[in-house]
Amino acid sequence: MTNPVLKRALETWGEQAQMLMVVEEMSELMKEVLKNINRKKNNIDEIIEETADVEIMLEQLKENYKIAEKVEAYKKDKIKVIEQRLNDWDKK
Repeated sequence: MTNPVLKRALETWGEQAQMLMVVEEMSELMKEVLKNINRKKNNIDEIIEETADVEIMLEQLKENYKIAEKVEAYKKDKIKVIEQRLNDWDKK
């Protein structure tokens, strides 16, 4: 983790509390996205805020489990798969 504030938060409040916060923040983002889709609500500011919260908590999750490098490698592989699917789609 490159951000010392986020590392300190994890150390101060503890693994269990922060991992529960990951779930809570993801739930809040999900709620705002669903409002936007299902209710046609103009809540972009809320989506921005919740996205930031989720990204912060995901950084703590990666630090907690020491998985940042593996996550990055997996993301690269997943993006390649998406790219291939898009290329296949374009050929249809």
